[in-house]
Amino acid sequence: MADVAANYRMLHTMIRVMDLDKSLAFYTGAMGMKVLRKREVPEGKYTLAFVGYDDESSQAVVELTYNWDQAKPYEIGTGFGHLALGVRDIHGVCAGLEKQGAKIPRKPGPMKHGTTVIAFVADPDGYKIELIQKKTT
Repeated sequence: MADVAANYRMLHTMIRVMDLDKSLAFYTGAMGMKVLRKREVPEGKYTLAFVGYDDESSQAVVELTYNWDQAKPYEIGTGFGHLALGVRDIHGVCAGLEKQGAKIPRKPGPMKHGTTVIAFVADPDGYKIELIQKKTT
C-alpha cells in the first residue's frame, strides 16, 4: 500500500460560500490563514479563493468557491463532516476566536471515549472546523 500512497497527496478541500469577503475575513483573520491565490471566472459566474497556512506545494489548503448567482444559503448536509486543524493552545485559540466573534459550538474538552482535547468553531456559513490540541513533546 505504501507504493500506492506515494502517488497521492491531499491538495485541498472545497466548500461553497455565500459571501466571499466575509469568508475570507474569517479564514485569514480569525483562523490566521493566508490567501494563496484567487481566480474569477466571469464566463462561469464564480470565484475561487484558496487559503491556507503555507504554499500549496507543501500543504493541503481550503478552496472557497463563491457562485455569483447563489441566492440562498447552501445546505451543508449530513455527508460533510468538518475540516480539522492542529493547534498548540486550544483554550487560548478558542478564547481568541470568541473575542473576534466566532461561534464555538463545542468548547475545548476531551473527546468522547478518549483523551484528545478538541473543540469546534463554525465559519460564517456554518461549516465546522475541528481544533485538535497538538501533543507537546
